[in-house]
Amino acid sequence: MWHFAVLLACAAAIYVSCEWFVNAVEWLGQRLRVSGVAVATVLAALGTALPESAVTFAAVTTGDGASKQIGVGAAMGGPLALATVAYGATGVALLVARRRARRPQLATVGGGAEAPAPPSPAPPPRGPLGVRHEYDRLLRDQKWFLAVFAFKVAIGLVAFAAKPWLGLLFFAAYAVYFGRELRGGSGEDRGELGPLRLQPKRTRPDTWAVVVQTLGSLAVTFFASQLFVHQLEAVGPLLGLSGAATALLLSPLATELPEIMNAVVWVRQGKNRLALANVSGSMMVQATVPSGLGVLFTDWNLDGPLLWSGVVTALAIAYLLTTLLLRALTPIKLAWTGALYGVFAVGLVPLLP
Repeated sequence: MWHFAVLLACAAAIYVSCEWFVNAVEWLGQRLRVSGVAVATVLAALGTALPESAVTFAAVTTGDGASKQIGVGAAMGGPLALATVAYGATGVALLVARRRARRPQLATVGGGAEAPAPPSPAPPPRGPLGVRHEYDRLLRDQKWFLAVFAFKVAIGLVAFAAKPWLGLLFFAAYAVYFGRELRGGSGEDRGELGPLRLQPKRTRPDTWAVVVQTLGSLAVTFFASQLFVHQLEAVGPLLGLSGAATALLLSPLATELPEIMNAVVWVRQGKNRLALANVSGSMMVQATVPSGLGVLFTDWNLDGPLLWSGVVTALAIAYLLTTLLLRALTPIKLAWTGALYGVFAVGLVPLLP
């Protein structure tokens, strides 16, 4: 029972720290004069991915064979959790936000009585974004991710002497993506910025306060996520899961929880574009940085469970690409991507030792 209580406390701490983080990182983007989308795809995605990338780096460079295998599993499990659970959670958050927008509000009528105000008009049936170029941006990100992801799975099926050097290609791919995102968009698309939590009475916070809040919220997120992972390792056996099943099923969810929370926070603030951009940007980080480390410092040979995670990830991206190409992406269709994680769980059972 104690472990479950700590899990809930960690999840709450991660959510609150993510609220502080997205508040600060938007101001950081304003200081750096980057677009709102780049704040989500680059600054926020890198900020939440760097701590776990540091853990992956330590695992593959200083650990034994088991630790290196955990690092490889993290490199494959992260994109899977983002492509399924993160997009699914974002879709559910969009559905909840849409339902709240349609809920009648009470309006004051003659005599001080209250009567239901007319419901808000239903949003246009053009998906959660409703702007064509935003469909195109999300579609482009998924194509980039799928190309990088297919390459890293392909080299995991063969063995050759020069394979470690291919790890540098993943860092080069992210450098190209990073530069493209910073050049794209404009500083005017970031939307309205709320007051910085550390300086709520100032219309323009001090730069030091922005930096302190950004780094402080990241530190809380990192330590709460690590404690969350350790608690899952204890909860897994209580649920009847083996160590391997816990590592492949629950650990990726824990490590990607900050990215999921960021997306939910942005949806609650009505910044749907940033929520989706944060997930797609995080996927690019997870497809390149941990993978590059894994290819450089391990044999990078993918076994049955890891290959199955790659198959499900590819299925999720293929599903998203299809809905995007048809201009048919809606919150409910996005939410259905989360069900693919259940498909992964079912298919994983016969593959575990």
